[in-house]
Amino acid sequence: MTADISMRTSPLAAWADRLTALGPALTAVERPFLAQLTVRSSDAGALDRMGAALGATFPADPCTFTRDSGPFGDVEVLWLGPDEFLVVAAPDHQVPMEAALREAVGDARAAVVDTSGQRTTLALSGPHSRDVLAHGCAIDLHPSAAPTGTCVQTLLAKAGVVLQVCDAESGAFTLLVRSSFAAYLAAWLSDACVEYRTAVS
Repeated sequence: MTADISMRTSPLAAWADRLTALGPALTAVERPFLAQLTVRSSDAGALDRMGAALGATFPADPCTFTRDSGPFGDVEVLWLGPDEFLVVAAPDHQVPMEAALREAVGDARAAVVDTSGQRTTLALSGPHSRDVLAHGCAIDLHPSAAPTGTCVQTLLAKAGVVLQVCDAESGAFTLLVRSSFAAYLAAWLSDACVEYRTAVS
């Protein structure tokens, strides 16, 4: 069984053209309906079994994420807290992936919760992506401070986001934002990008 997204409208569907217009200074593309499963566990054995079921590794270092390819395609596992992780994959893997994780937990003390509807995702890149983010984010995103693989929960323009550094050198980032704040964040990005659009035009 897979998730049926055929009748769903993404939180930023109405913003697609305006996000496209931010280029070439900033490329912003929504990646809607990703499978997102919150895992809570401090049991190393359970985490190892769940990782094996995913074909992915649960990050051991705080504020990092891993990316692997396994039976559910490309899977990212984000460290959100000492015993909290977010597993992200393509929408069509949502249901079977949840079942596999629950089976892998066994009798261990752990929880697997489908939080796919909670957030949407924005992939950001471009020559001024880091500059634009700096307008509203207190995190130092210089590659020396936030290398590739960094993952933090922070505020961006007063909106709570999970920020992933996908390629520190080229300035490629992923933002996971609550669906109810997505339009607000898109509007903020559009405004923050104005001076950089002029600079590269």
